[in-house]
Amino acid sequence: MKRVFAMALGVLALTASSATLGQNAPAGNLQIYWVDVEGGQATLFVSPTGESLLYDTGYPGNGDRDAKRIWAAAQKAGLRQLDHVVISHWHGDHVGGLEALSKMIPIGKLYDHGDGVEQADRARLDMYKSIAGNKRTIVKAGDTIPFGGATMRVLVSEGPVISTPINGGGPNPLCANAVNMAPAGPENIRMVGLSLTYGDFKFASLGDLDWSREMELACPVNKLGSVNLYTINRHGGLDNSGAPALLSAIRPQVIVVNNGPRKGLGARDDRVQRISVPGVTPAPVEPNGYLRMKGTPGVEDVWQGHLSMIDSDPAHNTPRDMIANFEDNNVDHPGNLISASVGRDGRFTITNARNGFSKTYTARK
Repeated sequence: MKRVFAMALGVLALTASSATLGQNAPAGNLQIYWVDVEGGQATLFVSPTGESLLYDTGYPGNGDRDAKRIWAAAQKAGLRQLDHVVISHWHGDHVGGLEALSKMIPIGKLYDHGDGVEQADRARLDMYKSIAGNKRTIVKAGDTIPFGGATMRVLVSEGPVISTPINGGGPNPLCANAVNMAPAGPENIRMVGLSLTYGDFKFASLGDLDWSREMELACPVNKLGSVNLYTINRHGGLDNSGAPALLSAIRPQVIVVNNGPRKGLGARDDRVQRISVPGVTPAPVEPNGYLRMKGTPGVEDVWQGHLSMIDSDPAHNTPRDMIANFEDNNVDHPGNLISASVGRDGRFTITNARNGFSKTYTARK
């Protein structure tokens, strides 16, 4: 399918790449777009050289709503193709939009955790393999994906987590009385989680990674180090994620929540089995996802894809200027983006497309 993408005046043409920077992107900046897939996941990265990487593709169906929203974000970024697509796992809210998206825009290389799959997810794996063909790469923890002036590293995939700490990580005293939880289902354990560094800026996203795997990254050694910007896992519900031993160790300055109106924030973790350790009194865990994030040491702000319709109490949601969408589930609503523009010096600006509200942060080193 042929597409023509409008380019704004003054944008630098980058002929060495398959892509060009979006019309509002300062030259030399890394761009991140959180696409509203209403409680799924789809995050688009555009490197300073114009190379693109999409992490997950949202849901199928709904008139190809999520694929269309991803395509619109790619158009905004001025992309002619998606150079890299990483699929975190085989659940429908993460890989479901791939088939429709592959018919809208050319896709280069594809990356995933491998062929481990539950029977309920097999059809989605088969769909993915038919699209990926010989462009597929199965990644392991510690692998890197070449990405135009930035470093994209795999933190976890099926198998062990990374063995060597990054971003200043080291022994973690928070592990001494940390709460443990029983493992989640297999797909949330096999997850591909990513770290990105660009100059002084550090970012991470762990998809739907569960508490037990978070603890492998955090204890007894914090292998992730510190981050400036973090996409919280499991859509902010934190019903089997958001372990304080990890969150408080990585000290994110800003958290983005890819929740939906009725998925993510508002869930509780009291239905998840906790594991007791003889002789250890575990530290308390704040059950509300937003309050746990906002109460994490070092967190300056939380940005949300949606106001939570599960729990719309203003005290349990971020300030309205930092919420991109207020509608309930609706194919036709705008699906406003949250975006970030990141300089090599670590300064990054986050913008809410709904109202144009933006805020600039200076990365802690």
